[in-house]
Amino acid sequence: MSSYDNTCKFLAETFPSDFASWLLGKPIALTKLEPSELSAEPIRADSVIFLESPEIIMHLEFQTRTDETMAYRMANYWLRLYGKYSNREIHQTVIYLKPTKSPLVYETKFSSQKLNHEFNVIRLWEEPTEVFQEYLGLLPLSVLSKTINPTETLRQTAQLIDKIEDSQVKNNVSAATAIISGLALDKLIIQQLLKSDVMRESVIYQDILAEGLAKGIAEGKAKGIAEEKNQIAMNMLRSNMNVDLIVQITGLSIKQIEKLRKLIASNTKKPKTSTTN
Repeated sequence: MSSYDNTCKFLAETFPSDFASWLLGKPIALTKLEPSELSAEPIRADSVIFLESPEIIMHLEFQTRTDETMAYRMANYWLRLYGKYSNREIHQTVIYLKPTKSPLVYETKFSSQKLNHEFNVIRLWEEPTEVFQEYLGLLPLSVLSKTINPTETLRQTAQLIDKIEDSQVKNNVSAATAIISGLALDKLIIQQLLKSDVMRESVIYQDILAEGLAKGIAEGKAKGIAEEKNQIAMNMLRSNMNVDLIVQITGLSIKQIEKLRKLIASNTKKPKTSTTN
């Protein structure tokens, strides 16, 4: 799964009531539903998002490109959800992040000989920007909305992010905004407008990882890639970023990240050695 998908999944699972307000019209308290609870059959747990309340199941799919099997997948997921939660409303939405001329982004139904299933589709580039600027969890998507000037929209979004009082929330939203904005804007513009420590140290993850990857390949060392991931994670920890976001961006496990946290703490506590003449 790409860093864009990872980031969108993190946002939906971290700010579920914001997504409910947008997609369902009311701020329902939703919690993550693990795909493993649905069936013993394999399920694409890396990309599918399920959120639940006692009355509702919300199924989300974020896509940067079209997929000919999407309609079938949505029907398949609905049947599996209904099989376990037949007493709940099931809301399914596919959210396309990037403009395309493919007719598949207008496909909202799966039809076979005896089965017809409908689901919702949102094309972000057709959605009004104002909607995304109302909620913290939706701010990172604003640059991909219906705007004639993505750079100005990012500038406005950066100003809104600066007003967030909780430093951890600010770091997470800022990081997510930088990553997702990469679908519409050049990295230099993103770096200029999002100037927090998080941005300077580690957010433009794809570029940093690409450099580490190139270095590792050039030297013939897989170790170079691992070290680069560790450094990215350590920078994020120093910026007080959410562990779940670090996991999804770097691919490291929680256990590995906790080891890095202890390493940072031990280095911080290590006394300086003095020299005597």
